[in-house]
Amino acid sequence: MDDQTSTMIAAQGPQATYEAFLAEGRFMIQRARRTGEYVFYPKVMSPSGETELEWVEASGGGTVYAITVNRRREGSYNVALVDLDEGPRMMTTITGVETLPIGARVRARVEPGETPRVVFEPEER
Repeated sequence: MDDQTSTMIAAQGPQATYEAFLAEGRFMIQRARRTGEYVFYPKVMSPSGETELEWVEASGGGTVYAITVNRRREGSYNVALVDLDEGPRMMTTITGVETLPIGARVRARVEPGETPRVVFEPEER
């Protein structure tokens, strides 16, 4: 991405920028330029107070920290907390399975749609 595009995207604010990347099919997270600390959910400041944040492509790898299954008449779905390989933890859905054991490895993908979102799938063994 060139500097002009980066400036245009940054002017939108962190939430809109994150959503714009998802619309392009890209899972991007922020990183503090000085310390290398990764940040997720998009913010204007890192938890340690860094304000110079850049957008970087997430590796897509993660580990299940916690998972629960919600059952309804229409069917069940899971809600999981996944520790990204970069460090931050995110709430998500793991597709293709009802549940997974804690510590299972998963891989991210952007699920397209009217509101694109990041979901995870179990890693192949």
